[in-house]
Amino acid sequence: MIDRDGFRPNVGIILCNDVGRVFWARRINHTGWQFPQGGIQQGEKPRDALYRELEEEVGLGPQHVEELGRTRGWLRYRLPKRFVRRHQTPVCIGQKQIWYLLRLVADEASVDLQLSRHPEFDNWRWVDWWQPLDGVVFFKRRVYERALQELAPLAFPEGEAPAPPPGVRPPPVPARTSRR
Repeated sequence: MIDRDGFRPNVGIILCNDVGRVFWARRINHTGWQFPQGGIQQGEKPRDALYRELEEEVGLGPQHVEELGRTRGWLRYRLPKRFVRRHQTPVCIGQKQIWYLLRLVADEASVDLQLSRHPEFDNWRWVDWWQPLDGVVFFKRRVYERALQELAPLAFPEGEAPAPPPGVRPPPVPARTSRR
């Protein structure tokens, strides 16, 4: 499914643990690492795609995670021209993604990368919050940066988010509510 602007609707998943480290997975038969993500199927809602992709790629169900939030809107990236398949109709020029932040509440032994008939990943590890910016493929970096910035206040509600690397704006400080 490609929208009229050439973007494929997709969900991205940032899975964190109870100390704010994030799930980082290596693509099967590749050297690249990334967050889990996947396309939204025709007629599927983003939240339904989230849980389908979480099970397919990571082997986890809703009972294994706590949903902390999602990005306010779509985050888009364009594919480099060499990756655009001009012979396909419609032409996909990139992806637009809703990013979800989940916290693992089950034992990490629940992660099963081999649950799917077509596994996406062959290894995973916990990494520091901002580390994915150094390892993701260059054309996804800005989307990762924006998702991590926007969702950091939900992962670190007490304002204890780690400082971002040089050149990356710090996450917004969550609004405080006064009790009367």
